Amino acid sequence: MKRRNFLKSICAVSAVAVVTSPSVLLAKDATKAKKKGPNDLTYDAAVAAITGGKAITDSDKVKLTVPEIAENGAVVPVKVNVESPMTEADYVKAIHVLNTKNGNARCVDVMLTPMNSKGYFATRVKLGGTQDVVALVEMSDGSFLRAAKPVKVTIGGCG
Repeated sequence: MKRRNFLKSICAVSAVAVVTSPSVLLAKDATKAKKKGPNDLTYDAAVAAITGGKAITDSDKVKLTVPEIAENGAVVPVKVNVESPMTEADYVKAIHVLNTKNGNARCVDVMLTPMNSKGYFATRVKLGGTQDVVALVEMSDGSFLRAAKPVKVTIGGCG
């Protein structure tokens, strides 16, 4: 009988360990998620990292299409269209989509070449609340163009 009781208690301790270990690990992950990591950048820090301090020009060549009001902040459609000949001498090198108030300002970075034939990109981004969405475009000559539009998030933000 003592052996049977011993085995029951071993099984009970093992079961408790199996149930509590994931809870402890998930709690640690949640704590880590709250801390800012190296990829969590404010808007100004993200722009500085992308441009390296170069001047940015607001341009009509960059057409940013976002809804004025987003009913669901988890899936906000964004389209960026840049007027460019997309030749070897003059093309869109990169399109960066940023937001101004989320924990990580960088939504997406897209690298292009003249073989893309169009300076265009479309995606969906998460917005934690009402804020501006910014398209920052790097041209092949090293210049930066910008377009920004406000988006009002009514419900379901990612924050």
